[in-house]
Amino acid sequence: MFTLRFDMRAPETGAPATELYAAALEMASWAESRGCLSAVLCEHHMASDGYLPAPLTLASAMAARTSTLPIMIAIVILPLHDPVQLAEEMAVLDIISKGRVMYVTAIGYRPAEYEMYGVEYRRRGKIADEKLDVLLRAKTGEAFEYQGRRIQVTPAPVTSGGPMVSWGGGSIAAARRAGRNGVGFFAQKGDPELQVAYVEAARAAGHEPGMCVLTPEDAPTTIFVAEDVDAAWEELGPYLMHDVRSYAAWNEGNTDTASLSFVETAEELRKENRSHRILSVPQAIEHVRAGAPLGLHPLIGGLPPEIAWRYLKVVDEQVMPALAR
Repeated sequence: MFTLRFDMRAPETGAPATELYAAALEMASWAESRGCLSAVLCEHHMASDGYLPAPLTLASAMAARTSTLPIMIAIVILPLHDPVQLAEEMAVLDIISKGRVMYVTAIGYRPAEYEMYGVEYRRRGKIADEKLDVLLRAKTGEAFEYQGRRIQVTPAPVTSGGPMVSWGGGSIAAARRAGRNGVGFFAQKGDPELQVAYVEAARAAGHEPGMCVLTPEDAPTTIFVAEDVDAAWEELGPYLMHDVRSYAAWNEGNTDTASLSFVETAEELRKENRSHRILSVPQAIEHVRAGAPLGLHPLIGGLPPEIAWRYLKVVDEQVMPALAR
């Protein structure tokens, strides 16, 4: 019925990181018995607001606090990782979670992150191709040779073939990379040409095309549900705008991501009625009945947990019972 997204931004205008991380774990535990489809964690580095740099660490804590909640790490910026070490961490997390964690890998888009890790930004596509091949082989737990080295990840994951790994992006190159490697594709926009490129590349490489998710341009990626929508915009507006402005600053001129907004004020964001939405209870019920989950982002922009919980309780106490009836 809903997803919970956590990027753990903790700007000075919001709650302290210690409170936000504690709340994220509590929310994950709370959510798994209330219709949550998955907790979604993201990765970025060198962000002034402390954007989550180590999603597998947080995923491990969430997995230990829950027993059935699926966890998606979307995205892992693959060129910044050693693929063998990443496969080892994935195997351990697969064991801790009993196979509940899946991954969407991608190349990222911020040169500063590549500079920090000493990785060539201009070669990120080629680096991604090399590392994805190694990761997909290593995550199985089977032994293989690569560049004269014997590689085997131990202990073996509990998931046969290793945890699910997909590729994400908004370009034709990203779609083809997913297809060539026989993994699913999560597109950042709804362009049908991406699916065509994905399917063609998969079949050309001898793979049966897998899951291909296209994100419509008008799809909301951040939703809150409120009894009083006007009051909610007054309260939540500054935190939503921190999220909007932060991503806009990182993505100047980007037309490949459906979730981006470049508005200047909360009033404009509300009128845009696209990426960030505050729904009334009836609107939220209608949204789910139309076949779309509520993409909740409860701690957005460092939103203090005591405020975030109030909005989650509206979903729990008013939306979910109505859907159950």
